[in-house]
Amino acid sequence: MAIATTMRPLVSLALPEKGTARLAAQVFLAIGGTLLLTVSAKTKVFLGPVDISLQTLAVLLIASAFGMRLAVATLVLYMAQGAMGLPVFQSSPEKGVGIAYMLGTTGGYLAGFVAMAAIAGWAADRGFDRNPFKLFGAFMAGEVVMMAMGFAWLALLIGADKAWQFGVVPFVVGDLIKVALAASLVPAVWSVLARFR
Repeated sequence: MAIATTMRPLVSLALPEKGTARLAAQVFLAIGGTLLLTVSAKTKVFLGPVDISLQTLAVLLIASAFGMRLAVATLVLYMAQGAMGLPVFQSSPEKGVGIAYMLGTTGGYLAGFVAMAAIAGWAADRGFDRNPFKLFGAFMAGEVVMMAMGFAWLALLIGADKAWQFGVVPFVVGDLIKVALAASLVPAVWSVLARFR
């Protein structure tokens, strides 16, 4: 007998099973997710030489709660909002809006968020979100891919040495903390929910 490789993410506990109600709920969640991403982008934590946003944490939490498909759809909607000129990104409108901003120094990281959401959501769909160690590993994989994409794009713009010095190194500690926090929170939520089932 084949073993199912897909489990249900957290959000599936509240979604209607099918039909228009399910689609409406998913649209509502995607829009809510973009609002969370915007707030997390504008929220700055002072840790070391640079301001760090909570966006990585938000991407990981959204992906593990929504699962891969809805998480990626949410991130794509968020990117579309930014491309249309809405001030949803960390330094917009101060440093520009729309496509011009997205093709700037943070462009690779923004694209990396979509990849990170896909990886973290894929892991949640397979039940990794019940185990903090498995989830941490999946989140780290997403983090590495996101940082690699950000570094690669930034290196094209300012050179590899500066991209590493200013676009990777200052964010390592903060991002590790956010990954560990997210990998602890999600299984804890599942554990609490299991008590009420």
